[in-house]
Amino acid sequence: MLHRMGHSRDMSERIIKTEACVAEGADWLARQDARFATALQEVGPLPLRLRKDGFAALLSAIVSQQVSVASANAIWAKMQAAKLTGPRKILWAREEDLRAVGLSRQKMRYARALAEARIDFAALRHASTEEVVARLTEVSGIGVWTAEIYAMFSLGRADVFAPGDLALQEAARLLFDLPERPSEKALRQMAADWSPWRSVAARLLWAYYHVAKDREGIR
Repeated sequence: MLHRMGHSRDMSERIIKTEACVAEGADWLARQDARFATALQEVGPLPLRLRKDGFAALLSAIVSQQVSVASANAIWAKMQAAKLTGPRKILWAREEDLRAVGLSRQKMRYARALAEARIDFAALRHASTEEVVARLTEVSGIGVWTAEIYAMFSLGRADVFAPGDLALQEAARLLFDLPERPSEKALRQMAADWSPWRSVAARLLWAYYHVAKDREGIR
């Protein structure tokens, strides 16, 4: 069910491959904390949410920064149609070509920085999560949040969290009845108790966030 990494320095890092892996992690979390058990009853089975790794996954993340989901999807569709989703195409593209698909000047710079970084994406599959985050955040335009999300969903890491995520912070405030939304540092400390299933805790908190907000009538 769970696969262990073959060449990582941290041999305990596990890879989520199937919905059964997610369910196993959810069951573990529910046994650790009754509030997780309550949340699971409200949200139902958690999604797998795995996606491909590689250059396009990170380029798509850059495109999605600071714009709505609809805008990001529209820009990405234009980039796919123009075949501007690979590193060589990005490096060879003229500025007007990148502007035509909807990239801002800042995102053009980030996209080119990613292309120039020549990341060995295959090697990242066997690196520790700490190494993955360190390598990716060397690239201009990729912050810790983006790197952690990549490790979680593109590499399937079972024990990575993204405490800088505002929805996760708000969900933790609601579920654990905190007086205020926890800071990134405070939530990272809280999440230590959810190891080795922190990425499943993140899935659960995201799902709970949507349920709780719907219940409050907030859109």
